[in-house]
Amino acid sequence: MSEDKDVTIPAQSAGTGVLSKDPAPGETILKVTGLQKHFPIKKGLLQRQVGSVKAVDGIDFDVRSGETLGVVGESGCGKSTMGRLITRLLEPTAGQVEFQGRDISHLGVRGMRPMRRDVQMIFQDPYSSLNPRHTIGTIVSAPFKLQDVTPAEGLKQKVQGLLELVGLSPEHYNRYPHEFSGGQRQRIGIARALALNPKLVVADEPVSALDVSIQAQVVNLLDDLQDELGLTYVIIAHDLSVIRHVSDRIAVMYLGKIVELADRTSLYSAPMHPYTTALMSAVPVPDPRRRGAKSERILLRGDVPSPISPPTGCRFHTRCWKATKICAAVEPPMLMMKPGQQVACHHPENAPDQAPDDTELLSVAREAVELLGSDVRPDSVPAEPASGKPLGKDLKKDSAADSGKDSGKDLKD
Repeated sequence: MSEDKDVTIPAQSAGTGVLSKDPAPGETILKVTGLQKHFPIKKGLLQRQVGSVKAVDGIDFDVRSGETLGVVGESGCGKSTMGRLITRLLEPTAGQVEFQGRDISHLGVRGMRPMRRDVQMIFQDPYSSLNPRHTIGTIVSAPFKLQDVTPAEGLKQKVQGLLELVGLSPEHYNRYPHEFSGGQRQRIGIARALALNPKLVVADEPVSALDVSIQAQVVNLLDDLQDELGLTYVIIAHDLSVIRHVSDRIAVMYLGKIVELADRTSLYSAPMHPYTTALMSAVPVPDPRRRGAKSERILLRGDVPSPISPPTGCRFHTRCWKATKICAAVEPPMLMMKPGQQVACHHPENAPDQAPDDTELLSVAREAVELLGSDVRPDSVPAEPASGKPLGKDLKKDSAADSGKDSGKDLKD
């Protein structure tokens, strides 16, 4: 750790932006407001825009210094795009990204150059993120050369210290990426990201491309580095067990929106959004004593709607077993239901119903109730069931034999 403090960073002029001081623990380091990214769809000889893919469509959250924010959701929900937006690898369509109080939403290459020291990214694929023509020493030393930073102990010694920090041998300095396994390559990517002592590290699916036996090692490495270097993480993943292990707070995304944002304990013990409840029910439980027992998994009907033309109102209403007329017409606001837990839902689980007068289920909800084998009447959805338990808990009665009927198996993404 002492090696990382020896880096000498030259002072910057006011024109290029002065590096901010280290944030205090718990201080908001990143604030995102109304962030959007729409990719245009063009057709014809003149390449006229005929539509857009709404990959990220208005999200709000913040990240505090020293914490880990986990982001989960199905494939295609926009979580990786969000990661590239907050690191400014993509230009946002609308919204604001503030890093340590400074708006970086539309900074150009020159303006972002000094900010790159404080915001780094670990990429998903360790095979394509490393240049096969460069040695490991060249790859890890690139940030120093690009930022014109000269380590006090010398560049080679500094790079070898970084390799040792992530569990590799200093002798790997002159080797090439093809000589390493996937887990070792990801460690090289982590060393490169940590070269300039960043304040915020965005990890986009850092272990999804690795063997299961290696995933735990890399996750534990990230955990240890956070404790040792005081890092702040935004970790994007689809594996709920990984997110539970590393995160302090968790944001659940669905079709370009954040539907629930809560601390780890609250989210896993009492999820409020029906989509979060369905995700949690899809996590396999490695318990041989449960072999042959009925599954508690919620099976969602249909596929995720197209981000080109997302549904009106709540975007989850086309697959939700609690959807009513208000869900199809009015987009639910993100509300703080209890300290540390926000949800965007008209009929949340484990919380008071926000639209108790709207009780007529949509047809898709009636079909879902029938599929799940609920005892609830198909023409009504009570705000609080007679049993006193949240409605979603009463619906988790499907059997393992139903698992092939729909796309519920996709929930693990």
